[in-house]
Amino acid sequence: MQKNICGIQQIGIGLKDAKEAWRWYRKNFGMDINVFEDTATAKLMHHYTNGKDCERYAALAMNMEGGGGFEVWQHTRMEPKPPAFDVQLGDTGIFITRMKCRDVTAAYKQHKLMGVNLIGEPVKNPAGQLHYYLADPYSNIFEVVEDHHYFMKQKSPTGGVAGAVIGVSDIDRAREVYSGILQYDEVIFDKTDVFDDFNPLPGGKQKYRRVLLGHKKRRTGPFSKLLGPTQIELVQSLERTPKQIFENRIWGELGFIHICFDITGMEALQKECEAKGFPFTVNSADSFDMGSAAGHFSYISDPDGTPIEFVETHKLPVVEKLGLYINLKKRNPQKPLPDWMVKTLTFGRVKD
Repeated sequence: MQKNICGIQQIGIGLKDAKEAWRWYRKNFGMDINVFEDTATAKLMHHYTNGKDCERYAALAMNMEGGGGFEVWQHTRMEPKPPAFDVQLGDTGIFITRMKCRDVTAAYKQHKLMGVNLIGEPVKNPAGQLHYYLADPYSNIFEVVEDHHYFMKQKSPTGGVAGAVIGVSDIDRAREVYSGILQYDEVIFDKTDVFDDFNPLPGGKQKYRRVLLGHKKRRTGPFSKLLGPTQIELVQSLERTPKQIFENRIWGELGFIHICFDITGMEALQKECEAKGFPFTVNSADSFDMGSAAGHFSYISDPDGTPIEFVETHKLPVVEKLGLYINLKKRNPQKPLPDWMVKTLTFGRVKD
């Protein structure tokens, strides 16, 4: 089976209290679909956890508007630490999660009324997209960005994940992964300057090279219509040597811990990653069990050590109590699931 990148499945967020944070994400981002929830030991992540097993709670939350989800993640046997320094734009790792939004001006007004910590006002980026930044109560920064692709219209201010802003030390080298392997093959802009729209962010008044990447072809695969198109913005500091956001910390501590892609064709992907010099750092090899979901997961690191996860889903619960599952192993890996089947995820909606 050939490799197929179907879209961003989720961004992992390391939290002190994942259930409390998830309530905030439901209220402010509409991330109210519980795809799975699980308490277990992360035994395969030694590459990112100093060789130790980690007890953890994790849940995958989605928004039916479309876009990727959040994996809310919490260490349950240790107190997770924040970065040891004030993180700035350009420090290496996932700095901002982009959230899709059909009406940025309306979302901004709604977030303002809700008392969300807004960072600056809506402005246009160099691609002409209207966007604004905000911080959750746990110091994670999000970008609400204009995006008119949706799966099911919801009442929430935003849809799900539309991409990420990732700090890298060398954009051209980083693109070997983001363009070469992840197929973000379209350069929407590549500019070097002091940027007005970066102004309100930590370190935002400095000079950067920033490259916004999209994908020329529409993504295909089982959940591609729900996950939708995404963009990755790579940011390189030109005035200082960047620090690593997760320096002296392990995966799962506070902040954005990984970006995860929904894929099919894991074996072909593994061969390609090895040939390009980015071998798997983690590989579940056979079926893994995330509570009631099952599949195959692996990780690579980008050139700065940022974890990138790949998940090939084999089985997904629809109504767990009734034993209803979607079996993806018997389906054409390129073909999107029928809309009605994806809409069964609404059975997992959490109401506050």
